Amino acid sequence: MNNKKHYPSGFGDTSVFLPGVSIDCVVIGFDLKQLQILLLKLKEHDLWMLPGGFIRLDEDMDQAATRILEERTGIKLPYLKQFHTFGDVNRRDKTKFPEVKQIQEDDFIRLIAFIEQRFISSGYLSLVDIRSCAPTPDALSDQCTWQAAKKLPQLLYDHKEIVEKAMEQLRSRINYMPVGYSLLPEKFTMKEFQTLYEQILSRSLDRGNFQKKMLKLGFLERHEKQLTGGAHKAPYLYSFNEKRYNELVKQGIGYIS
Repeated sequence: MNNKKHYPSGFGDTSVFLPGVSIDCVVIGFDLKQLQILLLKLKEHDLWMLPGGFIRLDEDMDQAATRILEERTGIKLPYLKQFHTFGDVNRRDKTKFPEVKQIQEDDFIRLIAFIEQRFISSGYLSLVDIRSCAPTPDALSDQCTWQAAKKLPQLLYDHKEIVEKAMEQLRSRINYMPVGYSLLPEKFTMKEFQTLYEQILSRSLDRGNFQKKMLKLGFLERHEKQLTGGAHKAPYLYSFNEKRYNELVKQGIGYIS
């Protein structure tokens, strides 16, 4: 490796952090065809990971999750919820990358020494409309980008397990989370709405049944047709009645049982 300094001075100062506890964020988006996961790639190394970091001695865990995500990706999200704690004693031995130790910079070496202690990580889940945010890599990364959930690269440590657990949580809580409102654009077709549910559930849904049940719930408002072809073939556009949708989320939308 050349002698160029790749990381900002002082970033290896770990004295301000609570030892043994970390946070990893699973940020899920939807490009109208498939689910996407936001990942970081370590600067000049083929090391992919979830946006994560450490809790300061003077902050609450939820505050830390919001700060970490904003610092590492440039995104500040309103919906960020703790979903699981990962405490496997060997969790940092899973998919371990030896290249990390080859980075010979003093600040980085100190950071790695801190990281390689045993950590219990709290997973946070966020759902976001990928069209409304612009992920930006932090000083440690050269990429901050969306990757298809079904085709993720090899991930650092147990981050693959963390993503899988987040997807499991999303499926099990689909009636109680703002899935459509958070992941879809302001206006969308019924086909796009159904595709979102199919991607989350990993199974096909009957088109007529889905449309009938969703319209019956009363949280969709229909708009003008999307003129992409002949008028008779153009699909209607829909948007959420926010008040009605939020009421249903609180009590359970009830579509998937």
